[in-house]
Amino acid sequence: MQVYGIDGKVQEKLDLAELDLNRRELSPRAYSCAVKVLRQNWRQGTVSCKGRGEISFSGKKPWKQKGTGRARVGTKSSPLWRKGGVTFGPQPRVRLLKLPKNQRALVFNNIFHLTKDSQNISCLDFVLENKKPNVKSAFGVLKALGLEKKRVVLFLNPFDLTTMLSFRNLPNVKLLSFDEPNAYDLTFGEHWVFLKQDLDLFKKMVSRWN
Repeated sequence: MQVYGIDGKVQEKLDLAELDLNRRELSPRAYSCAVKVLRQNWRQGTVSCKGRGEISFSGKKPWKQKGTGRARVGTKSSPLWRKGGVTFGPQPRVRLLKLPKNQRALVFNNIFHLTKDSQNISCLDFVLENKKPNVKSAFGVLKALGLEKKRVVLFLNPFDLTTMLSFRNLPNVKLLSFDEPNAYDLTFGEHWVFLKQDLDLFKKMVSRWN
C-alpha cells in the first residue's frame, strides 16, 4: 500500500503484512446475510394507514337496512367506500435482525482481502491549512489521485470534524468512522482511503476482522 501526498505523488510504501490478518474462506452467503440484516435494521418501520375504526366519519348508518333497493351498509368508513378505511394495511412496527460476531468478522475479512488484492487501498497525507474546512482542497486531492470520478470510501476519526466537513459534500465520497464500518458501505466504494495521521486507527479496525 502506498502513501500519497496532496500532489498525488507517492511518498512512501506501507506494508500491511504486519497486521497478521489471516485470509478466511470466501463466503458469499455470509455477505448476503450481512447486507440483509443491515437493510432490515435500517428500516424505520413508520409506514401506517388507517383502518375503518380510525377514520373520522360519523358512525351513523347511511340509510336503512331494507327497502331502498341499494346494498346494505353500516358505516361510511367501510373499506368498500371511497375514503374509507384500509383492510389489513401496514402498521408501525420494528423488526431487528442480528448477525453473529464471528460471521460479521468473516464478511469484513473477505471484503478487506478482496479490496487489498485489487490494490484499491490508499493512505493519504492530507492536512488542512489553518484547520478550516476546504472543499476545494479535498476535491483537488482526489483529482490528483485520479479518484474524482470513482466511488470512494473515506475512513475518518469521528472527532476530525474539519476533514469531515471538507469531504462530506463530494457526491462520490462515502464517509465512514473507524468504529462503524458495515458491509454495505464498504462495498459501495471502488477505492478505500484513510489519512496517514489515522494509520493506527485503521490498523486497529482491521485487526478485529481476523
